[in-house]
Amino acid sequence: MAGMTFEQLKIFLAVAQHLHFTRAAEELYITQPAVSAAIHNLEQEYGVKLFHRIGRHIEIAEAGKLLQVEAQKILDQVSLTERGLRELNNLQQGELRLGSSLTIGNYWLPSKISEFKSRYPGIQIDCSLANTEEICVGTATGQFDLGLVEGDIKPALQSTLDYEIIGSDRLQIVVGQKHPWFESGEIDLNQLTKTLWVMREPGSGTQQRFEEALQSWGINLSELNVILVFNSGEMTKAAIEHGVGAIGISELMVKKEIQLGTLRAIRVIDNRESNGAMPTAGYAYAEIVRPFFKLKHRQRFQTALSKVFEQMLISSMLDGSYQHISK
Repeated sequence: MAGMTFEQLKIFLAVAQHLHFTRAAEELYITQPAVSAAIHNLEQEYGVKLFHRIGRHIEIAEAGKLLQVEAQKILDQVSLTERGLRELNNLQQGELRLGSSLTIGNYWLPSKISEFKSRYPGIQIDCSLANTEEICVGTATGQFDLGLVEGDIKPALQSTLDYEIIGSDRLQIVVGQKHPWFESGEIDLNQLTKTLWVMREPGSGTQQRFEEALQSWGINLSELNVILVFNSGEMTKAAIEHGVGAIGISELMVKKEIQLGTLRAIRVIDNRESNGAMPTAGYAYAEIVRPFFKLKHRQRFQTALSKVFEQMLISSMLDGSYQHISK
């Protein structure tokens, strides 16, 4: 028995992905007959049908579904092994795959990547941005070496992912110049339900934290008049700069606009125990502080690069340089 080859597995996976022999051939830069021959040889070798031919189309068979799962594991492990071998040369070359939620990736992470690149200039860093939920799933499935998020990790993934705090941020309630809150700069909790709101999409870490804060203040999200929902913090920010709504947003994202005076952060007076009385000295203001989490898979092989970058983040947090911005 000759046994299957690494090249056959690559061809099989390409066919399984596209369910098309010609497209698989184009992806791999080989001929369509070579693709057909590789699949035929695998089927003949093991006496199974990997694909059903139905007219001009193909469908993956049960044996093909089994091979698809196992072949992907094999190719993933080979890829990790190759990366590990390349990194043995004093971290002079290699690749680091990061996944980051949008706020962290746009405003917090770039300086950390720059610091790492200054130490290891030969390292290629591939950083993908998505919302918290997508980054958690990507880290769990091996798409990223490390994930960085500001939202909650779903219970279903907590046994798969190892996570710890590596920084923090504040959410601020922010309005534009046209909003009636802009001049006063502070409101009572009960006023939160008396304005229009612009929100982030479900799955966003920002949205998760804002909803948690509302619950802690005894306010249900359904009580707010939400007029717009965006999948980008930049879009929510632009919407209130030109309108009358309010948003809950990271202070990292609005620092420049607040300094320029086009937006204003609104302090929320927690007056639940005062029955509406005017605040006195030392009166409490409601704050929304959220942690930044570093994620990694509990069992997957961790490359040397990943370990070094992870340690850099942890060390920076311990010396206090990554704490949230003080007002």
